[in-house]
Amino acid sequence: MEAELAIQEFLEYVVVQLIKHPEEASVIHEKDGERHLYRIRLHPDDAGRVIGRNGKTIGAIRSLAIASAQRHGIRVDVELDEKED
Repeated sequence: MEAELAIQEFLEYVVVQLIKHPEEASVIHEKDGERHLYRIRLHPDDAGRVIGRNGKTIGAIRSLAIASAQRHGIRVDVELDEKED
């Protein structure tokens, strides 16, 4: 399995476990030159659950994604987007 796809599937799995509206969540992968961007789109009510207290949850998710990417020699960013109502 490609590292980019594995990271995307990991992010999807982790996020779905944390939120109340999994049907509205998605992880979008974009490539910009050498960097891979993973944009997590959520229902507005779920953003706080993924961010966590003082941003610790999203920080941990980012750390795991970056660690995996480094093992495969790629660079990643993880961003969080809230869907508009």
